[in-house]
Amino acid sequence: MSKRPLHHPAWAIPPVLLTGDRRVVARTISQIEHGEVTAGAVSAALREHLGRAHVLGITGAPGAGKSTLVHAMLGELLSRGQRIAVVAVDPSSPVSGGAVLGDRVRMGEHGAHLDVFIRSLATRGHLGGLSRSTEEIVDVLDAAGFDTIIIETVGAGQSEVEIMRVADTRIVACPPGLGDSVQAIKAGILEIADILVVTKSDLPGADSTVRDLNDMLHLRAKPLAGAWTVPVLGTSAERGADVAALLNQVEKHVSAVGRARRLRERPLPKVELAPVDVKARVMALAGADPFVRSLGIRCTEAGAGTATVTMTVEPQHLNFNGTCHGGAIFTLADTAFGLASNSHGKIAAGIDAHITYQQAARAGDQLQAQATEVSRSRKLAVYRIDVTRADGAMISSFTGTVYVTTVDVALAPQETM
Repeated sequence: MSKRPLHHPAWAIPPVLLTGDRRVVARTISQIEHGEVTAGAVSAALREHLGRAHVLGITGAPGAGKSTLVHAMLGELLSRGQRIAVVAVDPSSPVSGGAVLGDRVRMGEHGAHLDVFIRSLATRGHLGGLSRSTEEIVDVLDAAGFDTIIIETVGAGQSEVEIMRVADTRIVACPPGLGDSVQAIKAGILEIADILVVTKSDLPGADSTVRDLNDMLHLRAKPLAGAWTVPVLGTSAERGADVAALLNQVEKHVSAVGRARRLRERPLPKVELAPVDVKARVMALAGADPFVRSLGIRCTEAGAGTATVTMTVEPQHLNFNGTCHGGAIFTLADTAFGLASNSHGKIAAGIDAHITYQQAARAGDQLQAQATEVSRSRKLAVYRIDVTRADGAMISSFTGTVYVTTVDVALAPQETM
């Protein structure tokens, strides 16, 4: 049984979303997760309302104590008068495909607070520590007026670096017993940190882990003057002073680098350019060619990849036999070839041409050369040009190949005719 195609109507901003209505925020996130709106449509509609929230990413290996740390940070941020949203990316359930809600259980004490919004997301097989819809959901929470948005990634090890694209400040949580100094300096997750935190610092081995991380930082290139220097902090969620010191470092980082990193690195929306008048472009090219004008060749029609030029055979075009010179016919066909191949706005350099002559043309004959684009790739294009007489008789056939450059066509100032 075939599935019916999904229909995604255009998404409009519910007015109460911008006031932080929790039900509307939750419903919008569900629409994004379930694919009820086109990917990117919500972010595009909210673009003018983004950039105020600070996005804080918490990442680290499984068992590093990320959820416990986030729980402690929630309490401290609430005491500072903030509204906080938490996006907890959990492993997908092998049964339902939904999120395994281990993170939300640990944060339950603050989950019912009116200034806290917690949402669990399932990875649904997406690699990199986040779910596919995380960034768009962060945009919803930003527009809804939350001061801080905490993203807790699923534990994924050293390759879990996708958070660097979304978060303004990236905290990497490292438990004691991280490993020997070789393990500590490996490229990967540790190198994306803005702040390194040794969790469970009241356990044996915490001091050694702090030393390993500091050694790793010393092996990095020295930061430029005024650049952020990554601190290494020891924290225990049981000690409120440790969490307060961590959030003080977060505030310093915000002051140094600002908010909305994800928006600065996001591609700008495509600007719809006014349609180009191809015929006018080709006509201008024809008018800028003095040799073509000297032979009385005129361009009468043009489009993308096509051009039609005409010429009346006059005494200046005749050869010693009293018929039209083959060079004049070649020039007529070559002119159509050159105009058609340059109609796309990039300089096309001819690299190959072949011509056959079917019959002679005489004085007074009206000749027409029509060029048609046969094939075009990023670098090469092939054209066929038919030269006919006014009565439809075929005079000549011409084929040509051009190399397409990356340089825009530039018209020289036109001479007076």
